[in-house]
Amino acid sequence: MESTGVLLRALGAGKLNATLIEMYGESALQFQLQRYNNLLLRMEKYGNDPRCVVVSTPGRTELGGNHTDHNNGVVLAAGIHFDCLAVATPTDSSLVHLRSEGFSAEIEVDLAELDMKSGEEGTSTALVRGVLAGFQSRGWPIGGFDACVAGDVPMGAGLSSSAAFEVCVGQILNQLFNDGARTPLELAEVGREAENTYFGKPCGFMDQIACAAQGILSIDFETPERPQVKEVDFDFAETDYQLMVVDTGGSHADLTSEYAAITVEMGQAAQVLGREKARGLTLEQVMDAAPEIRREAGDRALLRLIHFVEENKRAERQAAALKAGDMRFFLHLVKQSGDSSWRLLQNCVSTKRFLEQGIPVALTLTERFLEGEGAWRMQGGGFAGTIQAYVPKSRVGAYMAYMENVFGRRSVLPLRIRKPGHERLRLYADSARYPGQQ
Repeated sequence: MESTGVLLRALGAGKLNATLIEMYGESALQFQLQRYNNLLLRMEKYGNDPRCVVVSTPGRTELGGNHTDHNNGVVLAAGIHFDCLAVATPTDSSLVHLRSEGFSAEIEVDLAELDMKSGEEGTSTALVRGVLAGFQSRGWPIGGFDACVAGDVPMGAGLSSSAAFEVCVGQILNQLFNDGARTPLELAEVGREAENTYFGKPCGFMDQIACAAQGILSIDFETPERPQVKEVDFDFAETDYQLMVVDTGGSHADLTSEYAAITVEMGQAAQVLGREKARGLTLEQVMDAAPEIRREAGDRALLRLIHFVEENKRAERQAAALKAGDMRFFLHLVKQSGDSSWRLLQNCVSTKRFLEQGIPVALTLTERFLEGEGAWRMQGGGFAGTIQAYVPKSRVGAYMAYMENVFGRRSVLPLRIRKPGHERLRLYADSARYPGQQ
């Protein structure tokens, strides 16, 4: 571990520039230098130049496989440049303290009190307590620590800010007390468990895996508790397109039943064919059984099952297209995915707030603006939230102005896919130049 002073001097000397450029892009270097500098100064203020670790956990974006994971399907996801950044130092106490940038309240958790607490559901404290409990229940070392956190994953934009925070807390424990031995999948498991039980949100597994493993990932949930994760080697930065998301500003409140209905209806339709989950069914089987599915599960269930079967295969084909470097075919599949989510899955409009149609508006405006170029699709759970677009780089500025005129300033976010290997910021500096470094 380096001291905060050593890291601050290294930042000032440009020793970390190459790493930060690889993580965030060259255009963001000055902003990130200031961000890291501010966070280290805050930690130094609290800890008197302590030895520390600096960890970073990215948010994630879904590239393919809309609502396939909960029926043991395949998804394509990626870590992004927006991240949850933390500086942490171990202490001799039994207390964990986290101070988050922009929030005056401090999170405090006693290691002797890791059982769930009534009334704490839905809070950041619950997530921290849940991650600590997850490590403890597995017999992994934990200890007291102080940390300062700066998260820039936009909340409510479908980029998994909560999953990034959970995995970031797990990564602190991993680096401080476990010698970095915990795997990305193990950290993802602990994060999901904390969100499901302590936080009280019945989320899936994709978000935490993508945040923990980073890079572009093809994730196969055929065995849900032990998904197969394969990295897809592809660099969107080398293409002629910029990946972007548009936050339509819709509220996610009271949408749990809408999300749950997708899983339930797919399951009901699959059960007509003698299966508990939709994975493994072919389109031919579904179409042959269409009359029975309509009768026993309903029309929407049939359409949603068709979406699953085709989307699951499509996610596999998207990964293959990227591996082959075939961006044209990949974009063709992206548009197919968006069309399927709109017509078959039907998660673009809430049945409860049907007059609120930000997702269809954003998709329609993007289609009209791009005039056949690039691609566009629904992203994430749906019913409100964000869409995804692949915009020709020559038209990015015009697209942002066009969409922000409708959805507001900073509603359009260019995304950079983050490559794996930057979960902990490491400094290999000359110890003579930076005295006191281990």
